[in-house]
Amino acid sequence: MLKNFFWMCSGADTDVLKTSSKSEQIKFVGIGGTVFFTAVMAFIASSYALYTVFDNYYTAVFFGLIWGLLIFNLDRFIVSTIKKQDNKWKEIWQATPRIILAIIIAIVISKPLEMKIFEKEINQVLLTQKNELTLANKNQIANQFSPEITALQNEISQLKQEIDAKETESNALYDTYISEAEGTAGTKLLGKGPVYKEKREKHDATLLELQQLKIDNKIKINEKETQIAALVKQQNNQVVKSQPIIDGFDGLMARINALNELPWLPSFFIFLLFLAIETSPIFSKLIAPKGEYDYKIQDIENAVKTWVTQKENQRKNVVNTDSELNKVIYNELSKEEALYNYKKQKAREILQMQADAFYKSQQKIIS
Repeated sequence: MLKNFFWMCSGADTDVLKTSSKSEQIKFVGIGGTVFFTAVMAFIASSYALYTVFDNYYTAVFFGLIWGLLIFNLDRFIVSTIKKQDNKWKEIWQATPRIILAIIIAIVISKPLEMKIFEKEINQVLLTQKNELTLANKNQIANQFSPEITALQNEISQLKQEIDAKETESNALYDTYISEAEGTAGTKLLGKGPVYKEKREKHDATLLELQQLKIDNKIKINEKETQIAALVKQQNNQVVKSQPIIDGFDGLMARINALNELPWLPSFFIFLLFLAIETSPIFSKLIAPKGEYDYKIQDIENAVKTWVTQKENQRKNVVNTDSELNKVIYNELSKEEALYNYKKQKAREILQMQADAFYKSQQKIIS
């Protein structure tokens, strides 16, 4: 039963194989097994690749099965359509399009399995890329809010500088009236005279202005700090919202790009392995000598071709014979006087009917 299954996979005529030698049967079992297991590998590879896209086992297995059956049908078609020829160059020319197709299939099958084999290395590359994207994303979002935050911080600094300037002025006036009272500066008269009172009043007025300025600027500073906090919160929210997009940066295309950043030699050898598997049935047919099965198939095809050729020739002969007979018959009929008179009479009647019809139509127009 397994032998018949592999014969079916090879695309061979099982009725002919049953009457062929053991070596021919074993050869086609090997070809069919290669086609079958190539389809199995295609199913596994496509299921993994589709799982990275849909993130669902059932969907990946369903579409992977369809892809595996498609590859199975293509391989079976490729192998079954290669016919052994008496000329090797004709065989190679016949197999060239199929070899190109086999190369394409090998690339499609090998790439998902490469991603699975080098999954850990790919994850490391993706992690590095995600970290770089995270930093770039934070910088990009920060650049959107930085001008406004910097402007508010500058305004806060200006408000604080106003307080510092007023406080410096108040301290200077304090030192002035104290020095006047001690007699160490100003009039240098010890005691609290008129000049002292004037300087004291000026200091007290400045101190009141300082206290009021502190109150007003504190309110303004608090408002601006609140605005900065709101902007920072909005900035952090954007970072948090965009982070899942970066975390999800591990789809099929991202993994293929990450695989391309790894050393090419291991991937190339895996591709060569699948290319060898995919093209082995084709090359086995090309390399193998013309066997018993091939001769039997050629004999069947030649018999059918001969039968079809005979039928076409018979149809041509029937047509040619009928044409020759018609020529002879019509030549003889054209010489019969009775047929001539009969046709002449009918032609006269037709001409009379046409003349009568024309006369009646003209008569209606005139009347």
